[in-house]
Amino acid sequence: MSPLDLLLEPLQYDFMVRALATTVIAAVVCALLSCWLVLVGWSLMGDAVSHAVLPGVVIAYVLGAPFALGALVFGFLAVALIGAIRGTSRVKEDAAIGIVFTTLFALGLVLISVTPSQTDLNHIIFGNILGVSQADLVQIAVLAAVAFAVLVLKRRDLTLYAFDPLHAHAIGLSPRFLGALLLGTLALTSVVALQVVGVILVVAMLIIPGATAYLLTDRFGRMLVIAPVLSAACSVVGIYLSYWLDAASGGLVVVVQGGAFLLVYLFSPRHGLIRNLMVRRRSVAAV
Repeated sequence: MSPLDLLLEPLQYDFMVRALATTVIAAVVCALLSCWLVLVGWSLMGDAVSHAVLPGVVIAYVLGAPFALGALVFGFLAVALIGAIRGTSRVKEDAAIGIVFTTLFALGLVLISVTPSQTDLNHIIFGNILGVSQADLVQIAVLAAVAFAVLVLKRRDLTLYAFDPLHAHAIGLSPRFLGALLLGTLALTSVVALQVVGVILVVAMLIIPGATAYLLTDRFGRMLVIAPVLSAACSVVGIYLSYWLDAASGGLVVVVQGGAFLLVYLFSPRHGLIRNLMVRRRSVAAV
């Protein structure tokens, strides 16, 4: 079989075309947001929100409502609860995050176990990208477009907030509003990625692309280009591998992204491990 056949054969199936389109859309918006999450240090917050949406999805299923609606409600609820615990008690942010996301995630598992269903609700946890319908694709595209528009239109304010919230406040911006906006976008983006990799692996799509781009450049503007491009490419490779290997699509998308990070971590011309070791050896030799 020629390389062209390897490339074109999966595209003969509508479910593969939808899977590719959905994954690329989710990968781009997740990667864009991941640049800010890595910069601000909100990796754990991304983990919290992505897990906390699980009970919302199950409740939406029980009520016959769109999954995205339930996930959005519980995503915003998780953000509000974390802020309330942090602001009204001595509990620090990391502890508040751990309390909220584990409790809500456990609630979701309990709801799955007691909900009579003809549908395997485990796909919420592990993703079901090959089962995406045309309606799901449209829904994901709309939510991703909203998140993408917010990040692009407010990119300068969010970047200033990430680097220096005090300076942002000094020039008339509200750090509290910008933080809330970033958290709201995080909740929305988690819903976008939910269908692709499930609640467990959403955090990977929200963190790995930004971390990879961070090792490749010192300029944040370039990060905002490198991360989405790299994430989209890894997602396409992951989907194709899942087709040819008959393996889990969401898992392979994350594995490929992790592999890309490993290569950059080792061989990045600016901040790679091998380069750093060589610089240290030269420094020692010079002494």
